[in-house]
Amino acid sequence: MRFVGSSMFIWLAGALGALVLPWHMQQDGVTLRGLFALGAEDAEAASALTQAMAFGRFWFWPVLAALALSLPGALPLGTRARRAGFLVAGGGFGVLAVVLQGLAIGIQGWNWEWATAAFGELDDRQFGMGLGGVVTAVAFLLLLTDGLALRGWFKGDRFVSGSVGVLAASIIVFTAWPVGNVLTQMVTPRGDLSGAEALGARLFDAKIWGLSCTTANVNCGVFWNTLMLAVSSATAATMLGLAFALIVTRTGFRAKKALRLLTVLPIITPPFVIGLGLILIFGRSGVVNQAADAMFGVQLGRWIYGFGGVWLAQVFSFTPTAFLVLIGVVEGISPAMEEASQMLRATRMRTFRAVSLPLMLPGLANAWLIVFVESLADFGNPIVLGGSFGVLSTEIFFAVVGAQQDFGRAAVLAAVMLVVALLAFIGQRAIVGKRSYVSMTGKGDVGLPSPLPNGVRRAAFLIALPWATLTIIVYTMALAGGFVRVWGRDWTPTLSHFQRAFALEWTPAGGILFAGGAWHSLFTTLQLAAIAAPITASIGLLAAWVLTRQRFAGRTALEFALMLTFAVPGTVIGVAYILTYNLPPLEITGTAVILVACFVFRNLPVGVRSGVAAMSQLDKSLDEAAITLRASTFRTLRTVVLPLLKPAIVTALVYSFVRAMTTVSAVIFLVSAEYEMATVFIINRVINGDYGLAIAYCAVLIVLMMATIGLINLAVGRRNLGRRTAAAPAPVGGRA
Repeated sequence: MRFVGSSMFIWLAGALGALVLPWHMQQDGVTLRGLFALGAEDAEAASALTQAMAFGRFWFWPVLAALALSLPGALPLGTRARRAGFLVAGGGFGVLAVVLQGLAIGIQGWNWEWATAAFGELDDRQFGMGLGGVVTAVAFLLLLTDGLALRGWFKGDRFVSGSVGVLAASIIVFTAWPVGNVLTQMVTPRGDLSGAEALGARLFDAKIWGLSCTTANVNCGVFWNTLMLAVSSATAATMLGLAFALIVTRTGFRAKKALRLLTVLPIITPPFVIGLGLILIFGRSGVVNQAADAMFGVQLGRWIYGFGGVWLAQVFSFTPTAFLVLIGVVEGISPAMEEASQMLRATRMRTFRAVSLPLMLPGLANAWLIVFVESLADFGNPIVLGGSFGVLSTEIFFAVVGAQQDFGRAAVLAAVMLVVALLAFIGQRAIVGKRSYVSMTGKGDVGLPSPLPNGVRRAAFLIALPWATLTIIVYTMALAGGFVRVWGRDWTPTLSHFQRAFALEWTPAGGILFAGGAWHSLFTTLQLAAIAAPITASIGLLAAWVLTRQRFAGRTALEFALMLTFAVPGTVIGVAYILTYNLPPLEITGTAVILVACFVFRNLPVGVRSGVAAMSQLDKSLDEAAITLRASTFRTLRTVVLPLLKPAIVTALVYSFVRAMTTVSAVIFLVSAEYEMATVFIINRVINGDYGLAIAYCAVLIVLMMATIGLINLAVGRRNLGRRTAAAPAPVGGRA
């Protein structure tokens, strides 16, 4: 009965969407007129039922028929198999009907030439889908997944079935569809070349695959540049992230909290700050170059502009991501396993190599994959520091916004990038394999974490501390510009830039007036980031749970699809969203919805990969024990699994929030006058040469996001693994 009752509730929601709510998007929101005026004069403000009956819009009758077809499955009528048949037929037909009516008819009538030829010219039109259409489509999808669960799919678990359905639909709508729209541009004719000829010319361009660098002092093709940079950045950032994670979790270093905060500092920084700081230190007129010239008469040149500078900036930018993924994995290693190894007379070094390090493999592989894909898609660092060193992301940008405006070339470059990401994904799965990495079970585990071997501890400090020092120097140099009058000319200390950006005035009535020019963009960014972060974390961790705990056809394809937007540069995503959502059936361009959707699905992979890494350490017996005690799947996930995933929850929330606050490349195409983002405001100030105000704004953002990260950690808390926290005594004899 609970199954039937739930299906009936979903059906009623679908009926509300189709029979009452306005089907199309309303400029002024949903009104009582749109809800209850079945005879409304404006068809766009009416429900699907009203549009079909009163306005003769025949394309809504299949939607209504699907609703009627699924009703017997939602009611307690007939056998289980009979109800499942009605739910699958009605839900599946309903999803198909909603999709077809949305795609077939737009603002100029038929969108398809064959439909015009078959049915004649259409003297009507429709705009983008609104509240009624969305509610109805989601209801049909859930009715379909309920029917599949009744038929025995996903072991009859409707929560799992619904989760997979929602994830797959979300990826199709907000990832595969827009990316597919861009990729179709590959066969766009160019000049006298037909579609196939233009595709061949774009794909086999020497600028992509050229290897002249092996025989002359020139740059290689952008593919080889991108691959070399991504491998180097991913390897270095993963090693640094591991070093920081080991120091924070396995040593008695007194400045752990400060080091942890310093580690995540680059991730909460607007993109151009790191590049600016590196230029001020290592640039032609930078501190290091000037010191080398004055002291030794050595000209270091412009080495910062090229591979070296981009690599350095990317390692700065992406080490926090690796650290956030790895810290939960390192914390999750069972001390009992390490103690068992040492009781068998293994040295600490052998225990680390044979026990601890292999258990970190999922985290290391996932961190490397994330940084590799981030490096592929990075745009900000190469555009600032690349010089003549071109990579795929910058070539895509110039193809889109340059004088050529060759969307076909941009699509080909994006396709190459996706193939590289797919190969990295396959390689990561091959390395991790199907071995077990479980280190948290339902049994008691009160062992003490084993002290790091002396060699590993020294190596971690030698790697991490110099990098932390360099981080402090870079930020000190970069942020100093917000406190001087004119960058590079007048170094008089001042707070005028902060006053212009964030001035407050008192009104005659005693209220506060936010008079500074940056307040509007700051409030908008905070609001949208606060909405997007929990959605991103929830979907990401749900996807991680589904991918690690369930087995179903298409699981590998779903896992790769979840990485898709991460592998595509932000500029391509921005253009893809504009091309896709500027016309029916989803007209969300210029609204807050498109920005939130971009944030969620752009940042989703980090939540997924950190969740997968953490879930790989949890024994399935924990889930099975709860289910054996008659807990539902949802309750098991909420009360057993999620409390053990707190590091992954923090990673997903922190990353999604700060990325929403600091992203540039994707949203620069999507912002509007009403929804201006902080980073776009900063970039516009940089373009106008107002570096002081831009850096002042960056400083405020950094402080604000530090406070937010602290609140997120406080709200989520630390997972309780039932372990002692006292330092483990060194083994007798001091064996390392």
